[in-house]
Amino acid sequence: MDIGILINEGPYTHQASDSAYLFARAAIEKGHKVSRVFFYHDGVNNSTRLTEPPQDDRNIVNRWAKLGQENNIDLVVCVAAALRRGIQDENLAPGFRISGLGQLIEAGIQAERMVTFGD
Repeated sequence: MDIGILINEGPYTHQASDSAYLFARAAIEKGHKVSRVFFYHDGVNNSTRLTEPPQDDRNIVNRWAKLGQENNIDLVVCVAAALRRGIQDENLAPGFRISGLGQLIEAGIQAERMVTFGD
């Protein structure tokens, strides 16, 4: 099954990003494909290389980057939401890219299931 994921919440203020990551990893382990993860609203904060969690904490940005790279997942950050939060191309962690809402619509059309995390 081809799955698209939408994340609307930031990495350390809400459980949504952790839940989405664990869901994506479990789906892949079960043989499903996660074709695209779209980061929207405060979810764009999952993409910034400026995040520096303490050493004993999980690094959610690096988790997404590694999962995307290892599984050929398109990690798309909403341009409007990113710019509102000061995130530009030079601030993105490796593996993420900025694009428009058309990528979210496309994911919803092409994926067999679209799963949303966060309000």
